Amino acid sequence: MLSSMDSSAAGLIAKARQVVQQEARAVSALADQFDADLPQVVDLLLHCRGHVLVAGAGTSHAMAQRLAHLLSCVGTPALCINAADSLHGGAGAITMDDVVFVISKGGASAEINQFAQIARGRGAKIIAQTENPASPLAQMSDAVYHIQAAGDVDPYGMIAIGSSLVNGAADDALCVLLLELRGYSREQFGMTHPSGAVGGKLAEG
Repeated sequence: MLSSMDSSAAGLIAKARQVVQQEARAVSALADQFDADLPQVVDLLLHCRGHVLVAGAGTSHAMAQRLAHLLSCVGTPALCINAADSLHGGAGAITMDDVVFVISKGGASAEINQFAQIARGRGAKIIAQTENPASPLAQMSDAVYHIQAAGDVDPYGMIAIGSSLVNGAADDALCVLLLELRGYSREQFGMTHPSGAVGGKLAEG
């Protein structure tokens, strides 16, 4: 079946603009989703005595990698852990001082939930970032970060293109809150980022 989309230059530009505008609306709507559960999520991350271990599957794994990096950049030691690989022994890295932060759209993926069960059994606290607060993952978690993107922001309502931006923006909000609560300074950031253009800019003062 051939696409009915206008493939002319003007049509492509118009469609690209439509996609970005639709995604911008979805991200903007996120501001109204923050509720009384947010402080509990922040508190668990702020007072983690070990590492924040971030996990997800598929696109959520990519978002987990992003969040783990940004948390480390703002003074919250974090690592991305592969949930599937952890079922083959890697879960032994989890300790009772850790917080396991799991990103899962539906909260029903078998390998993700088995991973979370192991983490819980090892004494770690669990945070679920999910659009389904009634899911098995959410039910076994200590805190739920309920984030939901509009259904029409993704192609077919399934390909996590726009919704990944919504989840990324939700994670950005956590990172900024933690940075400010810790009083994490530019100088402290510079100690862990001496290289590249950012490192050069920091060195210039």
